[in-house]
Amino acid sequence: MNRFALIGVAGFVAPRHLRAIRDTGSQLVAAVDPHDSVGVLDQYFPEARYFSEIERFDRFLEKQRRKKEPIDWVSICSPNYLHDAHVRLALRVGANAICEKPLVINPWNLDQLSELEQEYEHRVFTVLQLRLHPALIALRDRVQRSSNHAEVCLTYISRRGPWYHASWKGSQEKSGGLAMNIGIHFFDLLLWLFGAAEVSEVHLVTPDKMAGRLELARATVRWFLSVDEQDLPSGVRSAGKTGFRSLRINDEEIDFSEGFTDLHTRLYEAALAGHGFPIEEARPSIELVHRISHNAVVPARGAGHPSLSP
Repeated sequence: MNRFALIGVAGFVAPRHLRAIRDTGSQLVAAVDPHDSVGVLDQYFPEARYFSEIERFDRFLEKQRRKKEPIDWVSICSPNYLHDAHVRLALRVGANAICEKPLVINPWNLDQLSELEQEYEHRVFTVLQLRLHPALIALRDRVQRSSNHAEVCLTYISRRGPWYHASWKGSQEKSGGLAMNIGIHFFDLLLWLFGAAEVSEVHLVTPDKMAGRLELARATVRWFLSVDEQDLPSGVRSAGKTGFRSLRINDEEIDFSEGFTDLHTRLYEAALAGHGFPIEEARPSIELVHRISHNAVVPARGAGHPSLSP
């Protein structure tokens, strides 16, 4: 049985990891989070040790290693800016790591993690679960067979209240900014579907929204990301919904609103079998988003996302 520890158990995404650990027949031995609202553990692993301080958690894992009862895997669901340090902790105590995206904020840290993988002889996998979605796998197969250059419009709007900007998520330094924090999933998806980025323009940057254009190997992409409720389509708002996600390819709407329930479990199954998404799979999207985050804003000149139209 694989023995897991989890960092960031009080966070929003942690239940998906807890469910995946359970559903793969693994055991959660210990968890840590500075916030002690961790009653979710009782639903999955009521016997797991809980720590509110990373130092005591680290010491516990090291004791397990020295007792010849090591932790096999560390799942990392902590804030973005801590991912790099927590992956290093996992490797140092002799465990493999499964880390939520983004694996790191700054792309040059990927090289250091690759070196540590070799030094400690353990693996680092990241969470790119959209690549496991059946509808998106079918879409990629179709794109690969086509010789046409696609016109793509990506829109992702997810309402966030004032708490968002007061938390680490609203800090460029800690989250990597809007493109990294809420956009990394979709930029990875676009690169996976349509190939490498050849041109990147940014047309809009505010604390609440970003927009731009990408020229990929097989597509031109106009993209828009927002956490501002006012950007939601009126029909979405009137229906009481708080999010809107749209991927249009050549005027065809791609529906992938369903089929998410077991993607983390499938990802864990792949990682445990040695077939997860390693460091190099995360590199293209992290490098692209870092580039986007440091691009100067330029006028759209008629080639921008429809949301930018007056």
